[in-house]
Amino acid sequence: MPVIQPRNHLKDKLARDEVVTSMAVRLVDKPAIAALAAAAGFDTIYVDLEHSPISLQSTSDICIAAMAVGVTPFVRVPSISSGLVSRVLDGGALGIVAPHVETAAAAQDVVELVKFPPQGRRSDGGAMPHFGYQNPAVAETHRLFNEATSVVIMIESAAALERLDEIAAVPGVDLLFIGSNDLCADFGVTGDFDHPRLREAFEHTIAACRRHGKHAGVGGLAGRHDLIADLVAKGARYVSVGSDLGFLAAEAKRLTDLVHGFGR
Repeated sequence: MPVIQPRNHLKDKLARDEVVTSMAVRLVDKPAIAALAAAAGFDTIYVDLEHSPISLQSTSDICIAAMAVGVTPFVRVPSISSGLVSRVLDGGALGIVAPHVETAAAAQDVVELVKFPPQGRRSDGGAMPHFGYQNPAVAETHRLFNEATSVVIMIESAAALERLDEIAAVPGVDLLFIGSNDLCADFGVTGDFDHPRLREAFEHTIAACRRHGKHAGVGGLAGRHDLIADLVAKGARYVSVGSDLGFLAAEAKRLTDLVHGFGR
């Protein structure tokens, strides 16, 4: 039987300069959310361990299900630690979304935790779901996994923006992902997505990614389709559309308002 090889479809699409869509998973802790994401046309999901109570076991189940339906599974970790990063990768993730990164050294640390030697210092955990639990020889396993995994660095503060070129230049970083809400809060303009500083941050990030051969992503703009369209036109290619929790709440509110309106 041929060995299953991990396939990061998101990397393939970004290499073709296509726009990719992402959904955050914060509420549903069952593998079915991966099939739902595939049916909706999402390219990737990320299980948000920073802002949800989802367990590591459920995270693994979701990631494995996502790989099976052609949706690239990432995990946003709450902090950068070797124990957590290795466990979610061993469990089925094909990438790490790293929050609160403000220096090139911190970005390099993420790369080293995600990648096996010689690119990093991740330890070998044995059979992995990415290979159908039938890993090839160790050297080949490490090579294939290093090629398939993504490192996504979140840009969420003025301090990170000041060092943007240094962060973008780190080998192994694939994508810089602006967290719009946290960046606005750090600027002292919470919720003001039209503020000039935020617009400048978007353009600065997209330009830095172009200079260093990386991709730019945006999130937190679910209600601002006009802004998303503008950023995609300017070069953003990864768009976090929203979360399972947000989709459920918004559609539930829309339908209850609609039905209540029938009786007025």
